[in-house]
Amino acid sequence: MLLYRYIEKKDVPLQNDTRAKKCQEMLDTRAKKCQEMLDTRAKKCQEMLDTRAKKCNDMERILYNNLLQWKVSETRKPLVLNGARQVGKTWLLTEFGRREYKKTVFFSLDRNVQAKEVFEQGGTIDYILRSLSALSGVDITGGDTLLILDEIQDCPSALTALKYFCEDAPDIHLAVAGSLLGISLHEKASFPVGKIDEMKLYPMNFLEFLMALGKNKMAEELEIGNWNIITSLHSEYVSLLRQYYYVGGMPSAVSAYISNEGLQKVRVIQKQILADYEQDFSKHAPSMEIARLRMVWQNIPSQLAKENKKFIYGALKKGARAAAFEIAIQWLLDAGLVYKVCRTNSVKMPLKFYEDRDSFKLFILDVGLMGAMVDAPASAILVGNNIFTEYKGAFTELFVSMQLAGTGIPIYTHSLENSRIELDFVAQIGNNVYPIEVKAEENVHSKSMKTFLQKFPELTAIRLSMKPKITQERLECIPLYAFREEFIRMIKADYDKASDC
Repeated sequence: MLLYRYIEKKDVPLQNDTRAKKCQEMLDTRAKKCQEMLDTRAKKCQEMLDTRAKKCNDMERILYNNLLQWKVSETRKPLVLNGARQVGKTWLLTEFGRREYKKTVFFSLDRNVQAKEVFEQGGTIDYILRSLSALSGVDITGGDTLLILDEIQDCPSALTALKYFCEDAPDIHLAVAGSLLGISLHEKASFPVGKIDEMKLYPMNFLEFLMALGKNKMAEELEIGNWNIITSLHSEYVSLLRQYYYVGGMPSAVSAYISNEGLQKVRVIQKQILADYEQDFSKHAPSMEIARLRMVWQNIPSQLAKENKKFIYGALKKGARAAAFEIAIQWLLDAGLVYKVCRTNSVKMPLKFYEDRDSFKLFILDVGLMGAMVDAPASAILVGNNIFTEYKGAFTELFVSMQLAGTGIPIYTHSLENSRIELDFVAQIGNNVYPIEVKAEENVHSKSMKTFLQKFPELTAIRLSMKPKITQERLECIPLYAFREEFIRMIKADYDKASDC
């Protein structure tokens, strides 16, 4: 008995060692499998990120050509690239630096405290350049280096310093990005009027969307106006336009779409952008205006859903007056979050002379964000026809306003006196004024334009719709997907004609 107990005591450590060994082997096996699984997931995530990065790098922005002209300009000044948040300003400048310069130095002034302090401490431009070179580890030299200052609105001293870069270091290629949220609010900053070059970036237009999808040839046909080929591809252009109505032109949403991350992912991104904008209201707007800002912003879709899309203050709340909301609307305009299309009291040149700023329509900056705001279902936009008849043309008129942003083509609304006849838009294209009727679908029958042309026999009208291009007497019918490039060609034709004279 004693011997048995003795042997049992001797065997216990051996049994424990065996169990411990087996446990350790099992844990090692599980750990190995977990690591393999994590490695696989990490690899897939990296591949997805690389794919998205590649597709982002493949995105082309039309404003890039303006940056190339700025680089070689003999009168180049520090560049301020304006635009709403998340329209791609930072990406465009860094991509420009990567492609066109030997060196690129980037500072985000909302996060880099040391870079911000360099400007706040003051000093000569030589001192600033030495300090920024030291912080970046890159020598900032004239001609071969692009210096990028992002979120400059967070550092008023840097904004003021642009004047001295222009005067004392004209050989330094300096580009700054800043959302209009904030830049116009720094009243204490001395804005360098006359000492900077300015450009504004908008959401991606339909042409840029086509290029992002790899439809470069289709985009090229629109640019050159090859109508035989364009008409033969009409159905495909319409299908792609439907996709654009859903995705819109915010680069992150476009990137997700072309990376095949799904329609729901696109909507999640759009909803987040909208949430970020509303958060910016609280962060940047005057506290007295925050409630009014939200009221105007959230009310725009319902204003556009009316038969008469004129912005009505009384629709915001009972008894609302213009004086109470003017600052809020101007703030949204300065932030680049809305387009304002004013009424013109005449269809004579120049339209600006007859502008009525008290009567206007307000449009959100992006058609995809508009869809997200009203929770427009993907099926209605991509498959059904209802999206072009519901919302009373709101999406289509927004699309038109959005495509013309940045073209320099002034557009207005107009209605005949003592009449219910109202034109969707009036545009000054080149040396001519054109009344424009926008139709959301292929049903283009309308008495309004016919009546208007009878009253103004000297004018030629334009109708934008889902129908292929047709030329009629005093009426040009242009498909919605092609009108922007056609308008630009019309301007060029007028310019060439004037040059010949």
